[in-house]
Amino acid sequence: MRAMLPLLDDLAFPPITRGALEALQINLTYLCNQRCLHCHVNAGPTRTEAMTDDSLQLLHQVIDAHPVHTLDLTGGAPEMHPRFREIVTHARREGLRVIDRCNLTILSEPGYEDLAQFLAELQVEVTASLPCYSRDNVDKQRGDGVFDASIIGLQKLNALGYGQPGSGLILNLVYNPQGASLPPPQVALEADYKSHLAEDFGIVFNHLLTITNQPIARFGSTLVSKGQFNDYMQLLRDSYRAENLPNVMCRSLVSVDWQGYLYDCDFNQMLDLPLEIGGQVIARQRPHLRDLLNTSLSGNAIVTRDHCFACTAGQGSSCAGALNS
Repeated sequence: MRAMLPLLDDLAFPPITRGALEALQINLTYLCNQRCLHCHVNAGPTRTEAMTDDSLQLLHQVIDAHPVHTLDLTGGAPEMHPRFREIVTHARREGLRVIDRCNLTILSEPGYEDLAQFLAELQVEVTASLPCYSRDNVDKQRGDGVFDASIIGLQKLNALGYGQPGSGLILNLVYNPQGASLPPPQVALEADYKSHLAEDFGIVFNHLLTITNQPIARFGSTLVSKGQFNDYMQLLRDSYRAENLPNVMCRSLVSVDWQGYLYDCDFNQMLDLPLEIGGQVIARQRPHLRDLLNTSLSGNAIVTRDHCFACTAGQGSSCAGALNS
């Protein structure tokens, strides 16, 4: 959903600029073994978009040449990209922290049975979506049987050391609200998750990350169809907190799409709002991975629109969870 409906007042999102570039978030593919209601990428089993070998070669060059310290791999299901393991291996060899945005069910899919072992051997940080500790709520949002498959995936990761004290293998879970509301306080919800998952399934993990649903793509279309879009946007604007601005993820992260084009965040990528350098798109074309080889983004203005209020509402929201929890 690229068009944004009119809002109910004239509050504009404040201008913000970039700090030092610390992380590359790579959308490797829109292909996914799931089709979740809240997915802002519209990923699914029938999507065919995937990063090409040429763009991957550029990505390796950027990793080698640029002082970024984190490679954040997302999708779709990033593990379904045929070069996923090569990308991870190269980044880890260069000393980068690698995050795999894992939907958990991929760990049990045919052909991926050894994926968890690979992630553990390369010490990849797993950030896994689990929107509730209740079977009914998870299956409602992500599809029948997803909860049980997710639990199996978590148990497989735990058996390899993920989430276990002193293992060094980080396992974080991600919570998205079921509908048009803000996430509850992250610290309290994390305690609930840990209590329920440990008691019911013997599962442990490091942290829970709460993420506000963005009013775009599949979730945005659902809001429109239910007549809730304007009310949700008003909630985001009414809940704006200026103290969240310094910590929004777009100040230190660049989002890269499957074609190698650059965006200030994954949400701008889905809205087709390319990153601008020096107030304009380079040579009247979209900035690409190749531009990171010789361009500093520090101080660059960030492209903002009304959906940015989702990142600054309440406790704030980023790919690393709440900004003030």
